[in-house]
Amino acid sequence: MSAASPACPPFRNAVASDAQRCFQIESAAYSGDEAATLEKIAKRIADYPEGFLVMEREGQVVGFINSGCADEVAMADDAFKQLVGHDPAAPHVVIMSVAVDPAHQGKGYSLRMMERFVRGMAERGKSSIHLMCRERHVGLYERMGYRYARPSASGHAGLAWHEMVMEPLAV
Repeated sequence: MSAASPACPPFRNAVASDAQRCFQIESAAYSGDEAATLEKIAKRIADYPEGFLVMEREGQVVGFINSGCADEVAMADDAFKQLVGHDPAAPHVVIMSVAVDPAHQGKGYSLRMMERFVRGMAERGKSSIHLMCRERHVGLYERMGYRYARPSASGHAGLAWHEMVMEPLAV
């Protein structure tokens, strides 16, 4: 199967010109204040493109994962979502968004994207990946190799969140 087939979309790191499309996907995938602003997405691409993986199909971005790195992880730290305290050399990865265009959901893309992301972070020598998710996604992330850590202290967008962690990285 070729890398460009519909079953296996190509992956790459985001570039500045991807910001608008990623914002569109983020806005469609997350409700209201859950979604990052265009400015936050552009900053994440500019400051840590190695941690911003996009997935393409037929030349168009259809999904992405973006992240930052820290020496110590504080999932409820809203400033980190703007990469305050981000250190690309730090051992712990914090995922901020996993988003697939609704028109492409249900095709297994989030799993493929996550597998590629985890492999890339393992290759960079990272020791753990952390994320927050809504309760309905806990089982999905557990199937991807994450373990449930705790209910989050974050009040992001006025919603209840759950912290998940993968360590060691499942490659």
